[in-house]
Amino acid sequence: MCDRPRPDGISIEDWAATPPVVQELVLSLFATVQQLTHRMTDLEERQRQTSRNSSKPPSSDPPSAPPRTQRTPSGRKQGGQKGHKGQGRKLKAAAEVTRVVDIKPVCCAECGALLLGEDTHPARHQVTELPRVEPEVIEYRQHTITCLACGAQTTPGWPVGMPRGSFGPRVQATVGYFTGRMGVSQRDVEEAMDALFHTDLALGSVSALEQKVSAALSQPVKEARTYVQQQKVVNADETSWRQGKQRRWLWIGTTPFVTVFLLATRGAEGAQQLLGRAFQGVVGSDRWSGYNWLAAWQRQLCWAHLKRDFQAFVDRGEESARLGEALLKQVNAMFKLWHQMQKGILLRAQFQEQMAPIRKEVGDLLRQGTALSQDKTRRTCKNILKLESALWTFVSVKGVEPTNNWAERLLRRAVLWRRRSFGTQSDTGSLFVERVLTTVTTLRQQKRDVLDYLTEACAAAMRGDTPSSLLPNL
Repeated sequence: MCDRPRPDGISIEDWAATPPVVQELVLSLFATVQQLTHRMTDLEERQRQTSRNSSKPPSSDPPSAPPRTQRTPSGRKQGGQKGHKGQGRKLKAAAEVTRVVDIKPVCCAECGALLLGEDTHPARHQVTELPRVEPEVIEYRQHTITCLACGAQTTPGWPVGMPRGSFGPRVQATVGYFTGRMGVSQRDVEEAMDALFHTDLALGSVSALEQKVSAALSQPVKEARTYVQQQKVVNADETSWRQGKQRRWLWIGTTPFVTVFLLATRGAEGAQQLLGRAFQGVVGSDRWSGYNWLAAWQRQLCWAHLKRDFQAFVDRGEESARLGEALLKQVNAMFKLWHQMQKGILLRAQFQEQMAPIRKEVGDLLRQGTALSQDKTRRTCKNILKLESALWTFVSVKGVEPTNNWAERLLRRAVLWRRRSFGTQSDTGSLFVERVLTTVTTLRQQKRDVLDYLTEACAAAMRGDTPSSLLPNL
């Protein structure tokens, strides 16, 4: 009797009559076919991936991708509709007008008589124009004076607020604004500074000024990171980043008023650097294992990611499709209740009560999925169930949202930066990315003027003072 496993499709008698050498060959061929079949299945699924069933961005969808859900056409023409009141530009107050040009008639259009007097309600038309910007060049002259009494020479120190380099705080801030806020490349900053402000900058000066901005933001960003680590709810995400030849990860931790960025490794170590090892709040994130050091009650899995997983079930067809459709039905019902609570239609107690059957049904469906024959679907269901309690933190904890969309949106600017510049080349360049993205994103969340803050921070650094805080005045 042969001890070798018998492949499906070959009878016991035929297998027993097969020479051992041939059995080995058959088993080897069967294993190869099985391997290639799995590989082909994976490749076919990857080819079907779009932004609807994976984490790929919508911009990567091919023309053949299924169209995203569209609103039903109204049948009306594009643009403003008949009867719509236009939103023209409002006239500025008299105090904001720089110059007035009065246009008065000299003589009567009918009889030609000389006209005198004033129109108390003239027609008004305002034009906003930009003046040609000429940089202010300040020359500091340090004099050494010889004493007529004793002959000693005295040289005063340079003023405390005098820039030690060739460019003042607003020039530094403008360069930081162009690169950190507007996403302009260093070469384009060089051109923009010349074209818009008639300020001559070498390419190396752009990088040097970025480092001055980075140094000025060091303390406020450090304070912002501590603030985020102390919050009750933080949404976190990460994206790959290249520093020279090293692969690193740019992390984001966002709260309603403060957002911080950090370049670190992708493992749990990176998440702990971002959030703090002693973090006691709740983290909204995807299912990535880098967050597994947190207790289950400290996590909220992103339902936007889960919805894409369930759509992938549907796209696999057959038993996976039936499971995916049932799960998506529950997801849609869940979001409907969530939006009703957000609008005040449902009280939280009512929301929690109506969520109970949805929670049970989702759990039951995922458990059914662990028994399916489709490998990927089965594994995904098992992995989600390992963190089942983290699916529902948003139901019981106020301030926790069911998705991580806010962090993903804020991270998008960093992704565009990475695609434009292919990352950074040094630790100092990476520090600038962390600090300027933290500062710009936080200021915009708080509706504070970014350029004015950067200018004030650079001026404070020149004086040896600490720049003003990035934390909100609540």
